[in-house]
Amino acid sequence: MAGIRIGIDTGGTFTDVVALDEDTGRIVTTKTPSTPRDPATGFLTAVAKILDLWGDAEFPDSGPSSPVRGITHGTTVATNLLLEDAVDRIALITTAGYEFLLEIARQAVPDGYGNSYFWVKPERIVPVENVIAVEGRLDPSGAEVRPLDEDAVRAAGRWLRSQDMTAVGVCLLHSYADDSHERRVAELLREECPEVTVSLSSQVLREYREYERAMTTLVDAAVKPRVTSYLRDIIERLRAEPRLRPGAEQLAPDPATVPFAVMQSNGGVRSATEVQPSTTVLSGPAAGALGAARIARRAGLDRVLTLDGGGTSTDVCVVLDGEPGLTTEGTIGRYPVKVPMIDIGTVGAGGGSVAWISPESTLKVGPRSAGAIPGPLCYATGGTEVTVTDAHALLGRIPPHLLGGEMPLDLEAARSGVAKLAADTGLDPLSAAQGILEISAWNQANALRRITVQRGLDVRDFHLAAFGGSGALLLCRLIDILGLAGAVVPPDPGNVSAYGLLSVDVRSDHVRTAIRPHSEVTPEWLTGVVNELTEQATHALTVEGFAEHEHRCERGADLRYRGQAYEVRVPVPDGPLDTRAIECVAQDFHAAHRRRYGYDLASDPDQQVEWVNLRVAGIGPITHPEPPQLTQREGDVSRARRGTRPACFDAAAGFRETPVYWRGDLAPQDRIRGPAIVEEFGATLPLHPGFTAHVDRYGSVIVEEEK
Repeated sequence: MAGIRIGIDTGGTFTDVVALDEDTGRIVTTKTPSTPRDPATGFLTAVAKILDLWGDAEFPDSGPSSPVRGITHGTTVATNLLLEDAVDRIALITTAGYEFLLEIARQAVPDGYGNSYFWVKPERIVPVENVIAVEGRLDPSGAEVRPLDEDAVRAAGRWLRSQDMTAVGVCLLHSYADDSHERRVAELLREECPEVTVSLSSQVLREYREYERAMTTLVDAAVKPRVTSYLRDIIERLRAEPRLRPGAEQLAPDPATVPFAVMQSNGGVRSATEVQPSTTVLSGPAAGALGAARIARRAGLDRVLTLDGGGTSTDVCVVLDGEPGLTTEGTIGRYPVKVPMIDIGTVGAGGGSVAWISPESTLKVGPRSAGAIPGPLCYATGGTEVTVTDAHALLGRIPPHLLGGEMPLDLEAARSGVAKLAADTGLDPLSAAQGILEISAWNQANALRRITVQRGLDVRDFHLAAFGGSGALLLCRLIDILGLAGAVVPPDPGNVSAYGLLSVDVRSDHVRTAIRPHSEVTPEWLTGVVNELTEQATHALTVEGFAEHEHRCERGADLRYRGQAYEVRVPVPDGPLDTRAIECVAQDFHAAHRRRYGYDLASDPDQQVEWVNLRVAGIGPITHPEPPQLTQREGDVSRARRGTRPACFDAAAGFRETPVYWRGDLAPQDRIRGPAIVEEFGATLPLHPGFTAHVDRYGSVIVEEEK
């Protein structure tokens, strides 16, 4: 019986599914509408749909075990909570004297001084009246200076219960060095208010910098109730699916279901019962960036900008040398989150982004989205506002039905809505629709500039890997605006994130702040800290079901020059951590600092190097899918033509009959000249005049501007 792995990525509008037979390489994909009010329902619908498509013969109603070896899930539950500011009532318990930690923050002004006169500091994730200070103090080494005031903690627990708080974050000074005070706070809170979810900074982020540690802990507290409830609901409902009865060889954390894992922001997965909620804030986008990077590498591209266009937002990422970068300086919406994550930027510019008129009578698009419910006007699901998707529908750039005919569009509703919006702006409907798409394209272009130009990278050196349900819709305009070298649209672009979920290993990150001058770093000290982190990483992999010989650990360190505020991460070599290895780390730091900032301070004897954080990532490898190559077909590209459709690429020129091609019938070396529209089950590529597209051997469509 075949062994099948399933990847399910839940987006704001659609849930994407990919099933892979590891024995034969067979891949089956599909999509289903998301259910934002109850995301678990959309997930379970997706599971049932992919099992139905795979074939009843593979899934008998009775038998010893399911052929499904595991399900990996990319979720946007945590992401959407933060992007939409839908955070429930939470509180913060901190050390006395640090009550205004969140208010002081980092005094950072978005967009620099040019915006400082008009910028208004946003509300904090926890208002100051919900911050509770308790006596008790540790020094930076973890030694107790003053004992914890347990009576104050008990009183705080009673207050939390009286105020109907959902969750509380606990961030005590220097608890990264010793967690005993925080663990005691958790014990007392469980006695006084067991219904309140508790997040401890020493468990969420055992790293110094009080503000970032507190914010990351509060983000964990904010998303934990809903993420935990969501995953628990899925596990309970998976038990009712007889086609997912696990076999004895499947080491599922819950023996009632096949192994169920969740994608993390760091580019790895953890089982649903072990995953930390704050590590899922970029769950789906991380899978998409990894999947697109691997597909682009097969197309011979190693300098790529990934663009994942969904219904609510667009996620962008830089891929250098075939791998997306990692960072711990990420933000989700207005919330800094200092956990290892794929370096992804997010902008509120998706297919469901709402077009609106500002008080100055200016046309705006986003960041608010109509999502799946009520959705765009053309979905006929109760939407009342014009969206980017409505503009595409009016201009004929997407088909009059989605998902291969499963979802017909109400074009008249889109036409009527855009006409009303146009009347409010003094534009004709075609110009208004084109304006909506132009603004959306510039929103995406600016997001791509922020991750390239603002970091010293020349955007013209990159290709764009566009995927997601709406990722390719503005592709040609982005090439034109940014001067990109070209673009690649992966096969089945709407399911790249789900495909990426089958391409990632299990990963568990562990960090410890251990500030020490380089001159005082000894092999004994370094070995002791690294061994402690390695034990934590290997334990996590063992819990995940990996045998000891399968464990792989990647070691790293964050270093800086004395007096600098931020660190540079470099690898720590495998093998014995002797004096030579320590010096190799320092030399790698000098080189990495020079690459990032253009200079180093190694030649200045007065500039000491400081070690700040030590890191170990435990990695459990899984089998990565290898897609089959397309076979050459007889005849020319006309075999894929499916008639024509009126489409508008320039409001001044109006509509023109435009050839429509079905992507599944394209073969390697087929070439198409714009204007044209390439359609498939879950996505559409409008090819503008002046652009060409050809297909490579793996089925990716390569788009370039005609010279």
